Amino acid sequence: MADEEEITAQTEKVIRIQRVFINLLDSYSSRNIGNFLSNCVVGASLEEITEEEEEEDDSKSAMPDAFSPKVKEGTFQIVGTLSTLGKPGPDFAVETYCAIPREDLLMRLLECDVIIYNISENPQQVEEAVWAVSALTEEVGHFEKRKVFILVSTVMTWARSKPLDTDDSDIPFTEEDYRRRKNHPDFLDHINAEKMVLKFGKNVKKFMTYVVAAGLQYGVEGGILHSFLKMAWLGEVPALPVFGDGTNVIPAIHVLDLAGVIQNIIDHVPKPRYLVAVDESVHTLEDFIKCISKHTGPGKIQKVPKENAFLTKDLTQENIDHLLVNLRMETLFVKENFNIRWVAQAGFVENINSILKEYKQNRGLLPVKICILGPPAVGKSSIAEALCKHYKLHHVKLKDVISEAIARLEAIVAPKDGGESEEGEEEEEESVENVDDAQELLDGIKESMEQNAGHLEDQYVIRFVREKLKSMPCRNQGYILDGFPKTYDQAKDLFSQEDEEEEDEVRGKTFPFDKLTIPEFVCALDASDEFLKERVINLPESFVAGTHYSQDRFLRALGNYRDTNTEDETVFNYFDELEIHPIHIDVGKLEDAQNRLAIKLLIKEIGEPRNYGLTDEEKAEEERRAAEELLAKEALEKAEHERQEAMEMAEKMARWEEWNKRLEEVKREELELLEAQSIPLRNYLMTYVMPTLMQGLNECCKVRPEDPIDFLAEYLFKNNPEIQ
Repeated sequence: MADEEEITAQTEKVIRIQRVFINLLDSYSSRNIGNFLSNCVVGASLEEITEEEEEEDDSKSAMPDAFSPKVKEGTFQIVGTLSTLGKPGPDFAVETYCAIPREDLLMRLLECDVIIYNISENPQQVEEAVWAVSALTEEVGHFEKRKVFILVSTVMTWARSKPLDTDDSDIPFTEEDYRRRKNHPDFLDHINAEKMVLKFGKNVKKFMTYVVAAGLQYGVEGGILHSFLKMAWLGEVPALPVFGDGTNVIPAIHVLDLAGVIQNIIDHVPKPRYLVAVDESVHTLEDFIKCISKHTGPGKIQKVPKENAFLTKDLTQENIDHLLVNLRMETLFVKENFNIRWVAQAGFVENINSILKEYKQNRGLLPVKICILGPPAVGKSSIAEALCKHYKLHHVKLKDVISEAIARLEAIVAPKDGGESEEGEEEEEESVENVDDAQELLDGIKESMEQNAGHLEDQYVIRFVREKLKSMPCRNQGYILDGFPKTYDQAKDLFSQEDEEEEDEVRGKTFPFDKLTIPEFVCALDASDEFLKERVINLPESFVAGTHYSQDRFLRALGNYRDTNTEDETVFNYFDELEIHPIHIDVGKLEDAQNRLAIKLLIKEIGEPRNYGLTDEEKAEEERRAAEELLAKEALEKAEHERQEAMEMAEKMARWEEWNKRLEEVKREELELLEAQSIPLRNYLMTYVMPTLMQGLNECCKVRPEDPIDFLAEYLFKNNPEIQ
């Protein structure tokens, strides 16, 4: 009996494993849908979500588990296509294909229980989606079990629909009105694909087809709103653009909520085959942009002509159409019948904090917060400037912060002209209320500077620096705080939590600190007094003039620093107590006047930049500079090679000429030696040999014997003068 139950359990387990095909797994929408489903257990949405489970979901991140190469037991197995050949597929996918023949693709589709074709992002996929549903319909007779085909389309197929009530245009469309829908001209292929998918799939037992009209998708990496989020985060524009009057209502949905709708369709296999996937919000374009600008940008918007949208290079024609649509939609069936663990049911604006958090995490946009401290002339500012350039951070200098704060207060107090932009009335009311406060603060600053010989009291300095560190640019990209705080008490006041109600112990310590402003890295630069004095002495006169590097002021500042930072209590003790241990660098021992080694050490310690990376212009500039450096290097190497060849040839010719000279000299010497050695021998022969030999030769010529050699020998023997 136990064996039978075990076999039954195994059979159920096999049945519950479902293979899901999704096209273009490397696109924004399909990737997030695939990752979501790969973490969902088959049939999970059939169970009601309890309050405890909802609380658990709220405490977790909006994203499912991180992309994991391991396939969880009982979850959907994801396969799909990729847009780029040779590009690695996502880790959650069991199999991926790219540019395979239609016959092979059909075989892959037949292996799957669920086929999802997402045409909401890529219009080029419409034709393939229509082919896929047609080809699968022809194979219905061979299906062993029911297959589900889901077409993820877009609400742009409703864009030109006539209002349900001409007297009340605010009545939203629902999925029940899908037969009345009229498409945007650019989405004709999409609505034809929807009709084709609904036409097929009438064999309910074998092949079910569904169409999901999704609103503008946002969340995770950003979707269509990414260009606005990036623009706001970079802070390079004074106001975010709103195309047109911004009053158009845009149906939208978080991409993970869209994935939840698809999960429910797979599990429930509902009777209605046309579904609308939108959240409950009724947000206009202005609502979206204003919310982004307020929470991660300059806080302002600017209405520009619709045509300006085409100047934004990150926006495609389809993106612009989505942003300019004016459509009210409501999803009744999904809300009433599906069990969805909503990420942003109330909409984008109401969930902006969690949406920004997941956006920054997925894009790696985490602020780098650095504090550089040390004695005067140790190189804090030069190192800070180099790190700011490398990490694209904001250089927070005390003098600049104070002057900016005073200028801002003076601007608030100064009378304003009538014509302000459209952000208008609320800001004007707030500014009127703030004028008295600003004037009071300005008076306090002037009084403090008069009483302290031009220096501000710590309470004002700390207030201004804290405001700077909490400004949106510093919160987005990060900062480098240069030479402040100088004392333990200043650090404690600067980074303490303003909200005294939160008294939870932080990192095991008794005093709370502000996580928003506290630095992640603290760099403690130091050097001997002799080294610092020598460095200041060697500075150019033009550089020293008007700075605190004049002899008296420098020695006084150095003395104050040493007195303030004794071994018992330094500003670094504060960070040590928070487990933010300073990076100590002795600049004097590095023997590097430009501080290049110190900068390299800090970059190694801090790690990689956490931003969007190089812009297209910076990449082009980097490539141009690299090409120029390569050409210069090649030209230098060629010139050096030619110079070496010329030198070698000159040396070779010089050696050749020298060798020839020596050879001639040797020949002359040999000739002279031979001539000198031949004189005695010639004299000897002429005296004793040649007379008798010549006589013998003459006699031999006269007689002409048969053997002249023997005759000559006999003649010489007979006529030898010594014998005679």
